[in-house]
Amino acid sequence: MRLLLDSHVIVWWALYPGRLRAATRAAIVAPANEVIISAASVWELGLKISRQKLSLPDNYATTLLGDGLVELPVGIAHAQRAMSLPPLHGDPFDRLLIAQALVEGLLLVTSDQAIQRYDVPTLEA
Repeated sequence: MRLLLDSHVIVWWALYPGRLRAATRAAIVAPANEVIISAASVWELGLKISRQKLSLPDNYATTLLGDGLVELPVGIAHAQRAMSLPPLHGDPFDRLLIAQALVEGLLLVTSDQAIQRYDVPTLEA
């Protein structure tokens, strides 16, 4: 499986792995699975950190990449797909993750019920 982690899943994985379902933790650590973090999530989390709504280690993203997670840049195809999504979710970062999952054929790991209203494959966090 190719798993795209929603922003809150990145935080849970980095700080509170026990908040994730056991099956989800197992999927993330399974050697056969590719685990992906979007540049959009790093941007979103950076905004929350700068507003002091979140605290993460300065090198959290680099550490995750060093642990084998894969970076997914934001491309024009992702932006165009996000713009074509129905207005079921107002968060632009989540809409971009949905688009990335659809364009790249990824399973989006999330607990966000609004995301699950889209026709995008998800794994419950």
